[in-house]
Amino acid sequence: MVFFPNCKINLGLRVLHRRNDGYHELETVFYPLPVKDVLEIIPAASLNFTASGLPIPGDAGTNLCYAAYHLLREDFPELPPVHIYLHKHIPIGAGLGGGSADGAGMLQILNRCFQLGLSQERLMGYAARLGSDCPFFILNTAALGGGRGEDLIPIAVDLSRYSFALVHPGIHVSTAWAFSQYVPVPGDRGKKVQDVILQPIGSWAEDLVNDLEMPVFAQYPELRVIKERLYDAGALYASMSGSGSCLFGIFEKEFKLSPTFTRDYPVILLT
Repeated sequence: MVFFPNCKINLGLRVLHRRNDGYHELETVFYPLPVKDVLEIIPAASLNFTASGLPIPGDAGTNLCYAAYHLLREDFPELPPVHIYLHKHIPIGAGLGGGSADGAGMLQILNRCFQLGLSQERLMGYAARLGSDCPFFILNTAALGGGRGEDLIPIAVDLSRYSFALVHPGIHVSTAWAFSQYVPVPGDRGKKVQDVILQPIGSWAEDLVNDLEMPVFAQYPELRVIKERLYDAGALYASMSGSGSCLFGIFEKEFKLSPTFTRDYPVILLT
């Protein structure tokens, strides 16, 4: 059985405060985009893993696909061993949630393949145990994210009449590092993400903020330059996604990036 886990972007990201459990209380909107990995499982004599495409750092045993399998096998000991094949296309360490998407996809493919009968609600519960933004990939529709990202409320945001340019300059940004570097600014925090997101997109550049841009841009100033160039190219809104390092621009459908831009940066166009 084959599954195609897709990526997400964050439309706004406010870091409200550090929680007692060590995580941060967030306010963001997750939005799915059709940049996809390929995940396949087939019956096997023992659990094993093969990857292709973009290189995946770390030991294969730490991959969220493995973690998802073992998580379900705790409650379903009859789950047979499988060979996991993952072709990696979603950039890694980019704030696009590719690893989380793969883990959530593994839960879904096992549920379907072996008829475990898990509801969406139960799958989201398992996904929350894998990672903060994993539950989003079970829901996989525009959603307001609260808590550490696992508290989801679907929200009426449809950007299908716009085009997207995703720019990943090959920099790997650690999510844990990015959050550790952010220091909340006291005083007025501006408008809530859920309020801004329902405004006309023309107002987002002024009001829709990713708090993690401050520390990440300070460490990697070239990312700020990319954001500025996306606006220069005509983006209605441009931002870093999540903890970065992917930048995205939202454009009118008829836009074209200059050959200079596409020569300077690796770009994924979604029109």
